[in-house]
Amino acid sequence: MDVYEKLSRATEYIRSITDFVPETAITLGSGLGGLANMIEETASVPYGDIPDFPVSTVAGHNGRFVFGHLSGKKVVAMQGRVHYYEGYTMQEVVMPTRICKMLGAKNLILSNAAGGLDLSFEVGDLMMITDHISTLVPSPLIGKNVEALGVRFPDMSEVYSRELCNKLRKTANELGTPLKEGVYLQVTGPNYETPAEIEMMRRMGGSAVGMSTAVEAMAAAHAGMKVLGVSLITDVPGKDIGPLTHEEVTRVANEATEKLSRLISETVKNM
Repeated sequence: MDVYEKLSRATEYIRSITDFVPETAITLGSGLGGLANMIEETASVPYGDIPDFPVSTVAGHNGRFVFGHLSGKKVVAMQGRVHYYEGYTMQEVVMPTRICKMLGAKNLILSNAAGGLDLSFEVGDLMMITDHISTLVPSPLIGKNVEALGVRFPDMSEVYSRELCNKLRKTANELGTPLKEGVYLQVTGPNYETPAEIEMMRRMGGSAVGMSTAVEAMAAAHAGMKVLGVSLITDVPGKDIGPLTHEEVTRVANEATEKLSRLISETVKNM
């Protein structure tokens, strides 16, 4: 089967479980799955039940679609994501994003746990993604173009919607939640970066680095979705002491879940 056949088969299976049509899709990153508990759930679909669907092998990613209402708005949350470093192709990595579009979602909110490249950042900060650098990972648009999802050569001058970014800024200000802004840089992982690589990324203009998100944003922009991205800064190389571990990243993310969940929930209300 080609990419579109797999997407259609998966979408048809989900439609056999629920006819819920979301307005906004939300991807929940490492340790950030708690937002799903705020959704007034109408249906959920485990990734493992969906034909041809990639399943996460990473701790902290539950792996299911949750359909329901958040702040009175119709949403679908992707509780857990898959990554390129797990051995999946980039087309498989962005499959959940594309399915959300096919299910009716017009907006996509991406969250992740990321390392801070900007030395003014502190552990626990939230950073709104204003742009990204994805040149260190393969594009998810390589291969035969799926015309039903977007054009062959899509414009990427505004991947992250100015409209949604303004809504996030306004919401953060109303809540009194400090919000940094910056450029997110995606790498393949699964290893964390060397000091020399961190220095290179800072010189490239990156504000935060992680192993997801940019390619999902590209696929969403290709499909005509409005995208909003938020990174939780879990470490700041050069300011921290000791080796970085996934357990430490997850711990920091778990501690910040309430703050980030409230910010996203209130932003959805204003969308």
